[in-house]
Amino acid sequence: MYEGRTAPAYLTAIILFSAGIAVGIVALLANPDLGKTLMETLRNSIMGDIAGETPPVVFVKILANNLQACLLLFLGGASLGVLTAFIISSNGVIIGAVIEIVREREGILYVAAGVVPHGVFEIPSFIISGGLGFLLAGALWREWNGAGDAAAEASGLGRTFLRFVVPLVTIAAFIEAFITPEIIRLVL
Repeated sequence: MYEGRTAPAYLTAIILFSAGIAVGIVALLANPDLGKTLMETLRNSIMGDIAGETPPVVFVKILANNLQACLLLFLGGASLGVLTAFIISSNGVIIGAVIEIVREREGILYVAAGVVPHGVFEIPSFIISGGLGFLLAGALWREWNGAGDAAAEASGLGRTFLRFVVPLVTIAAFIEAFITPEIIRLVL
């Protein structure tokens, strides 16, 4: 079905995500005022939504947000990968900028405590979702050129999404809601 195509798709997702992180860090270093604007935007849109909530509510909200992002990464392949590329790159930019802001204010240990516990599950879920989006784009392209069955490939890709991405995102959200705050408290 899509043998031999998975490595390039996932590598593309990794490169775009990593490049986004680098752009976020460099942009913030070049213009520190961007950090203030970004943090205010995040505080108003995402952080304000979970601030003061109980861990179970935080878990559900993080899970819903990250599942939505992963689903958009995957289904963005229907745009021949343009939407997938945009989402994975822009998420990288935001993550890179936030990491740099927090590193400047709190230090690298704080960043590690706040990112690594759940990030080891969350980042692979984004990469896998992005890779699946690029594979979906390829399947559509092949079908349009008379060399494939995009529906059959999409079905297999959807099963991969359910088998790998959903559990990874769920584990990441649980850790982010229940465990990461405790680790951060230990670092403070």
